Amino acid sequence: MTGRPPADGVAILDALRAALVRYVVLPSPQATDAVVLWIAATHAQPAWAHAPRLVIRAPEKRCGKSRLLDVVEATCHNPLITVNASTAAIYRSIDDDPPTLLVDESDTVFGGKSADTNEDLRGLLNAGHQRNRPALRWDNVGRQLERCPTFAMAALAGIGAMPDTIEDRAVVIRMRRRMPGETVSPYRHRRDRPTLRTIAEDLSAWLRPDLAALERAEPAMPVEDRAADTWEPLFAVAEHAGGPWPDRARRAVDVLTAEADEGEESSQRVRLLLDCRRAFGAENALPTARLLQLLNGDPEAPWAEHGPAGLTGRRLAVLLRDYGIRSANIRFPDGTQAKGYDRAAFTDAWARYCPPDDPEDPSAEVPSHPSRPSPPSSARDGYPPWDGSIRPVTPIRPALTSHNERVTDGTDTPPAPAITPA
Repeated sequence: MTGRPPADGVAILDALRAALVRYVVLPSPQATDAVVLWIAATHAQPAWAHAPRLVIRAPEKRCGKSRLLDVVEATCHNPLITVNASTAAIYRSIDDDPPTLLVDESDTVFGGKSADTNEDLRGLLNAGHQRNRPALRWDNVGRQLERCPTFAMAALAGIGAMPDTIEDRAVVIRMRRRMPGETVSPYRHRRDRPTLRTIAEDLSAWLRPDLAALERAEPAMPVEDRAADTWEPLFAVAEHAGGPWPDRARRAVDVLTAEADEGEESSQRVRLLLDCRRAFGAENALPTARLLQLLNGDPEAPWAEHGPAGLTGRRLAVLLRDYGIRSANIRFPDGTQAKGYDRAAFTDAWARYCPPDDPEDPSAEVPSHPSRPSPPSSARDGYPPWDGSIRPVTPIRPALTSHNERVTDGTDTPPAPAITPA
């Protein structure tokens, strides 16, 4: 018995949140709570089976993404920040108690001409989301196989979307430029970072003694699959703190995953499935030439930019092949026969990958749900402003030990056209 009082997790998370909104205006209170829990989770990385990424993206410059990364750097566990580092150097910076990787200006790393030259870094970030996914290298000098660990939490800030494979493993924060009435305190590294590092020390003192308990934690997750893997460490921290934080975590995952589902940057092939569904309308089959005409003729779709003639039949076939969708020789009701696509070939993919409640889609049979209310615009709603003080926390420093769609317009559906193999 040491006689020292236990660390107050709620007080520490509240102090971190108050410090965060002092320097940055985030898009919603839920986004703020997600960042707070992500930062806290970096201090217990040895306990997690997955290392969630934090993607801080903005549509334009001067939206606060770099300032947010500054605060993350000051409060996370063992920050390793870089703008341009070799993948080999990053590999060798990761150990059993990994640093927190911070990548600023990541749009210059993964965009334009740099995209092809940084595939190794993207591979590292993708593999490092899950424990026990090392990179294998052959050491010519020692004539032996070298296993390079990749597991580490990482935050990336940049303009525009990150690669899909990274955002799929991330808590995504969509920053916005401040309104004239939204003010923040200026951040000065020399003056303000020491105070923020005190919060980092308190986070470590609170979470590090309980790594074993955190490793065993199995919080009930409101999401599934990879989203559950990504958010589980944040939920474990929230439940470990107690108080209002479990509810805040649930609201955060609800709002941020809904934003991701409704975002404009769905993958190219999912976008193609959605546009094909709109092109079909109530038709049971379309000639390939007609489908391409509808796709390339949509001024808001990207297909006309796929080349001098827009999306071609060959490229369309390549994009649809992985979904098991193939063209066939189809005899149409007017007696003509042409290469085309049957509606039935798409129904499985539409059911699996596309939202069923598109109100503009006449083929959707599931009624649309009410839209979610927009979250408050101020990141400070419901929280007192920070006065610069932090509730004292006794430091503790132990060593690490399928459904088919059908036309529902009230009329009888005509029989499907005859299909002969291509």
